[in-house]
Amino acid sequence: MQARGDEMKEQDHDVIDKDLHEDLSDEEMLEILEEEKKRGKETPSKGPASKSPTLKWAIWLIAIAMFIQVIAIIPKAFPVAAFDFLSTSARLMTNPEIDQYQEAVVVVEAGESRGTGFSFTKDGLVLTNYHVIDETLEEQIYVAYPEEGLKDATVVAEYPEIDLAVLQVESKESLPYLPLAEQKNHKNQEHIYFIGNPLRFEGIANEGEVIGYTSLDDWDQDVLMLDAPVYHGNSGSPVINKDGKVIAVIFATLDHQEHGRVGLAVPIDLFHEVYKN
Repeated sequence: MQARGDEMKEQDHDVIDKDLHEDLSDEEMLEILEEEKKRGKETPSKGPASKSPTLKWAIWLIAIAMFIQVIAIIPKAFPVAAFDFLSTSARLMTNPEIDQYQEAVVVVEAGESRGTGFSFTKDGLVLTNYHVIDETLEEQIYVAYPEEGLKDATVVAEYPEIDLAVLQVESKESLPYLPLAEQKNHKNQEHIYFIGNPLRFEGIANEGEVIGYTSLDDWDQDVLMLDAPVYHGNSGSPVINKDGKVIAVIFATLDHQEHGRVGLAVPIDLFHEVYKN
């Protein structure tokens, strides 16, 4: 790989979160709420006429406690700050170019795993993260396009060393796709867009900047750091430059000592080095 300047590369040993395809499911949330309801029903009662003031106060305290517990669950499932991306996405989607990019971005579902992917050819080759599908390779994989709907897919290439995988979608028609960039160098503070399926939402567009390259303890290659709001579900999201080409694929977040919480992305030239049509 081409050498990069010191100003583009940083060394760190902070905590990496690669489970961007996992979050608290709707079923788990419902189950928690049902358990809280059952707790409330277990409170003994002899009817309205026989309730003492003490019992009424106890019921109110239980109700308040249940409410506090439910409120405490919400930030774990959906960080409050994360909802900023909804207004950002609504603004970006008024841009016809962003709207067009979104058509090529898919939901990838493999067993209990759920993440993001995108077509990079019109005949249905989809690029996603290896960790989205690695534990469910024996199960059926599905991808869902915004317009074309749900389609079957199979794994045709695996590159766990750079956390990427290629899927082949079964389709008789041409599919929307995003072209891959060929460039190997990226500028600091370069403006980028990315589209994914964070926190059970789908087709969310967002934006950010390239911070630079960084090296990881368990990787032989450098990866890109992004100043961008990346959340669970963004695994496999395409990082798109001003020319509408994919320059990287999001795969994790990192708590960085200097920059705080940042997104990590696999530079697309690493994919070019290993993938053969």
